[in-house]
Amino acid sequence: MLQHDYPWTATPLIVSAPMAKVAKPELAVAVSKAGGIGFIAAGYSSDNLLDLLEETAELLSGEDAMIKPPRNTTGEPVILPVGVGFIVWSASLKTAIPALKIYRPCAIWLFAPKADFYDLVPWVNQIRDATSRKTKIWVQVGSVADAITATTILQPDVLVLQGSDAGGHALARGASIISLVPEVHDKLREIQPQNVKPIQLLAAGGISDGRGVAASMVLGAQGCVLGTRFLASPESLIADGYQREVLRASDGGSSTVRTTIYDKVRDIHGWPSCYDGRGLVNRTYTEAVSGLSWEENQGLYLQELEKGDEGYGPQGRLTTYAGTGVGLVKEVMSAKDILMSVRREANKLLYKTLYGPKL
Repeated sequence: MLQHDYPWTATPLIVSAPMAKVAKPELAVAVSKAGGIGFIAAGYSSDNLLDLLEETAELLSGEDAMIKPPRNTTGEPVILPVGVGFIVWSASLKTAIPALKIYRPCAIWLFAPKADFYDLVPWVNQIRDATSRKTKIWVQVGSVADAITATTILQPDVLVLQGSDAGGHALARGASIISLVPEVHDKLREIQPQNVKPIQLLAAGGISDGRGVAASMVLGAQGCVLGTRFLASPESLIADGYQREVLRASDGGSSTVRTTIYDKVRDIHGWPSCYDGRGLVNRTYTEAVSGLSWEENQGLYLQELEKGDEGYGPQGRLTTYAGTGVGLVKEVMSAKDILMSVRREANKLLYKTLYGPKL
């Protein structure tokens, strides 16, 4: 089903997450060229979306026949083989629509409505109208209840099931993909009519290698999203100090923490109250727990920014979002090599599981 909608992709489908300020056209195009789906982060604003999509089209220009920039020879833009992710509570639909009429991404990923999933209704309707329903709608959820609600209200093409191990922003309360994916899978089979196109499920959160991908597929997902793993790729827009910490860190369940302090010190205050962010533990967090006010913490954070790469690490203060799978990230690899190695390992395990000896 996914390969029908995204014919350049290989199985199992591997997606790079639209990580704010990190996932730009270079990473997205590299992932899609390797048979995945790369997502560009529109992030907190839609203001430069047209520039991002123009850059994407240029990077795709002259490549193989399945990966082409849009052309207006028939009056309809060709679908770009990359997606775009929006943080809905802060992004502007009005600003985004003109860009989406010119360059049609293969998918739009909607995350974090300000109030509830009804906030996404105009996004879904206007994007489908603007792209003649060629651009698929992906909605990120973090609970079974949200999956049911999003399905009922929006009928998305894909649900991204984000487990609690995910780095960056997610629901403050939630389950890991170990229980989230199969429970959503079973519940949707109960509530979806037999004669409608089934919603595809992608697992996200804590997946760093082929073992995680294979496990997610067995749990009921049709593909997987990787975020933290792609932080250790040259195509990610990431500071050297940040990347070094991703490679250094281990035991992600202990070395990362979910908190709102990493937003407060960066003067980001609009996230709905049900969300927080997972990042590597450093002095910004430990001193907040010890009683340092966020205003004082913010002042120290601004001073730490002047240190550049030296501001990262357990004794530093700079925000280093990463998931609990960070300890499985051992080396910097190209996005293509990451995709190929993860897919190869997953297929080896899935093949052995499905067709291997029974005794």
